[in-house]
Amino acid sequence: MSYAYSEKYILVLSHDEVVHLKCSMLNKMPGLGFDKFANLKVGYAFMMGHAGKKLLFMGQEFAQLREWSEERELDWFLLAEAEHRQMQSWVRDLLHLYRRNRAMYEMDDSWEGFEWINADDGNRSIFSFVRHSRGKKKNLLFVCNFTPMPRDDYRVGVPRKKQYKLIMNSDDEKYGGKGEARPVIYKAVKQECDGRPFSFAYKLPPYGVAIFEF
Repeated sequence: MSYAYSEKYILVLSHDEVVHLKCSMLNKMPGLGFDKFANLKVGYAFMMGHAGKKLLFMGQEFAQLREWSEERELDWFLLAEAEHRQMQSWVRDLLHLYRRNRAMYEMDDSWEGFEWINADDGNRSIFSFVRHSRGKKKNLLFVCNFTPMPRDDYRVGVPRKKQYKLIMNSDDEKYGGKGEARPVIYKAVKQECDGRPFSFAYKLPPYGVAIFEF
């Protein structure tokens, strides 16, 4: 992010990333089965939430298993399996989130549009940041857990003493998660965390991402 605002840029996961023995996006992920799908969902959310434009090559939105080849069609038959339909739904809803929220795009090339909450939690591999809209009236908080360890009481610092509404959760059953019930509204309290005067606690699932609106 040190030079991100000196130019306009795009994060490209093009055909060149999923050919020539580089593996599909799903098979780049560590682990087996559920872990691969869950990890990829976190990765896509981090990509979508990060500043800058995005490009995701066809087939990766439903977690194609094989590398891409110009000699055959995409493996559409995979959509007969729940895991691939759930990944497709996750990417679809991330795209809808992007289109509906100006915070996701209108200040991509400005320091005012992106705020790290915690970029230094390397020991736990949990990263959090805020995307601000112009005027900071409608903003999004992303909390991403890149490990298989659940964090039952993860406290995240926030910039304002407001209510934070959970609008997307990768652990939702419709996305292939465990579907554990969680509150929708979280009230920030005056408790210092991540260098901010306010914070709230959230039950962060393994390989999970939560997106809050405030």
